[in-house]
Amino acid sequence: MGTGENVGGRHVAYGDGIYKSTDGGQSWKNMGLKKSEHISEIIVHPENSNIVWVAAQGPLWKSGDERGLYKSMDGGATWKKVLGNSEWTGVTDIAIDPRDANVMYAATWDRHRTIAAFMGGGPGSGLHRSRDGGETWTKLKTGLPKSNLGKIGIAISPQQPDVIYAAIELDRKKGGVYRSANQGASWKKMSNAVSGATGPHYYQELYASPHQFDRLYLMNVRILVSDNGGANFRTLTEEKKHSDNHAIVFRKDDPNYLLVGTDAGIYESFDLAANWRFIPNLPLTQYYKVAVDDREPFYHIYGGTQDNGSHAGPSRTDNRHGIRNQDWYKTLGADGHQSATEPGNPDIIYAETQQGGMHRIDLKTGEQVFIQPQPGDGEAEERFNWDAPIVVSPHNPATLYFASQRVWRSDNRGDSWTAISSDLTRNEERLALPIMGKQQSWDNPWDIAAMSVFNSITSLSQSPLQEGLIYAGTDDGIIQMTEDGGKNWQKIMVEQLPGVPAKAFVNDIKADLHDVNTVYIALDNHKSGDFQPYLYKSNDKGKTWQSIKGDPKAGGIPDRILTWRIVQDHIKKDLLFAATEHGIYVTLNGGQQWEKLKGAPTISFRDLAIQKRENDLVGASFGRGFYVLDDYSAMREVTKENLAAEATLFSTRKAWRYVPKNIAAQAGADGYSADNPDFGALFTCLLYTSPSPRDRG
Repeated sequence: MGTGENVGGRHVAYGDGIYKSTDGGQSWKNMGLKKSEHISEIIVHPENSNIVWVAAQGPLWKSGDERGLYKSMDGGATWKKVLGNSEWTGVTDIAIDPRDANVMYAATWDRHRTIAAFMGGGPGSGLHRSRDGGETWTKLKTGLPKSNLGKIGIAISPQQPDVIYAAIELDRKKGGVYRSANQGASWKKMSNAVSGATGPHYYQELYASPHQFDRLYLMNVRILVSDNGGANFRTLTEEKKHSDNHAIVFRKDDPNYLLVGTDAGIYESFDLAANWRFIPNLPLTQYYKVAVDDREPFYHIYGGTQDNGSHAGPSRTDNRHGIRNQDWYKTLGADGHQSATEPGNPDIIYAETQQGGMHRIDLKTGEQVFIQPQPGDGEAEERFNWDAPIVVSPHNPATLYFASQRVWRSDNRGDSWTAISSDLTRNEERLALPIMGKQQSWDNPWDIAAMSVFNSITSLSQSPLQEGLIYAGTDDGIIQMTEDGGKNWQKIMVEQLPGVPAKAFVNDIKADLHDVNTVYIALDNHKSGDFQPYLYKSNDKGKTWQSIKGDPKAGGIPDRILTWRIVQDHIKKDLLFAATEHGIYVTLNGGQQWEKLKGAPTISFRDLAIQKRENDLVGASFGRGFYVLDDYSAMREVTKENLAAEATLFSTRKAWRYVPKNIAAQAGADGYSADNPDFGALFTCLLYTSPSPRDRG
């Protein structure tokens, strides 16, 4: 199993190499290539499982480390690099001849993403062939374009393996599909087909049908299909199916079967795409942010997802079936980002699409009002972050704060806005900044559409203790603070904090709930190839700072784990929770020691929220949906003494009392019978109709 995604996207997950299981997945062992970060593909020799080839695309955010094609002759115990270079050239796809595993093909790819820009190709990108099991390679050139190539997908015809296909990205997201009938010795361009929308860097997987010669499937927003070797493409029928397709699997015994992996999960078809069946029971949602309301009896959870809109649903339910898919509802479309709720009025919420598409939503009527602040006449265009921050003021629920490159305030729930700052960022010309180690010519393979807005505000916080005290953090390494509601701002460069690199991204900033002088910040430098955690606290409104990540050798947050969010308990000042790339951590002593919370998966948690009435911690994971830690209040009472005691009785919260109900059909003629387990449920409900309140317990 290879870790790390093989795409060049904004929120790509990084890995730590290759893992091996010899017991069908019950246990795993890391077999190395820990610095590869993004593994594209693994092929095990069909006749000798000790021979393994691994295509490592390598780091996205920096040069170097383990990238290229690696070969093992001893089941992964040792690896030899056989293709690629140590700077920018990794391997994005590999294929072997089904008749002879010594005949191999590989696609190399140069690419580099920074926080400001994305370069989607380079001189190292290309197609290669080996005839000795990958020991030596020949670059294939005849008939192929000579410009800077981007991401390439390879497919071999199962019916005629001398026929090879390649989907090749060219300059500026152009491209084409090429076909060779002689094992890559020469190529013919068949069409200009290329994966579109988000861009080839996000797709480009190419598949050849095992059932029909020259039928190709090119992964794309909507799958492109050719029945003549790439000369013509049509769009696959995808009615009632999500877009953004990345993987496809065929069945050897059924030519009409397709299994497709998308941004929304897995779909299968039994009639060659005429109809699709969605697999609804995989918890795979990627949430950027989370918010909670205060409705009764059960609060709702809100969040924005990658490519699947903004959602909301109950934290609990009073039915016997538990929380179901249909209990959740969609609040907004597109990519969903930060949601916000109004205290005391759970029917008014806020949700946004990418890059600041802020909406106010009335859940009673379903009305959605676009409330994004707009520049005035003669003003520059607003630069909203991919995940722009919104704050509902703790002093007045009708007051909102929102941010582009400047901070905005509304006193009427977004009907009108006033800018309370000027540009708080560095306001750079991002295409003039270094990428791939130098300043690049405009003629090189930039992918403008793949770039996020840069020089923007990423985080906002208003002190609940001092109304005019507001903090803002940016994606280019600046902390800004005002104590007079925006009339004057004080700038703090992140490199002024001890041990923080220049221009580190501000993931989160939080004013303390108990002390007006204290503020917390979570910084992130992974978009410069640095995965270390950066958590800091200031006790003097940002004049001085101290690290609170702890010593990783003595109970601190481990190395190589990004910190995304920090939240503070509303009762105990030193009880803090941190959302990290590898789970959720808690500290009982203000950051001196941290403990990983068990029960939540070891996956990226991008956001945390606390429902104060219930003392619930809610986590938004980027890949496994929402998680709730019910009533963590006992953590406030944890001490060394009561942990050492034989037994300790902790305080409990008040509980909701209700009668569980059935809302789904039951088996049998009338749904209840003496030998039906639900008969007991009916009997219990009859008991609950007693007129005595005491008996209803």
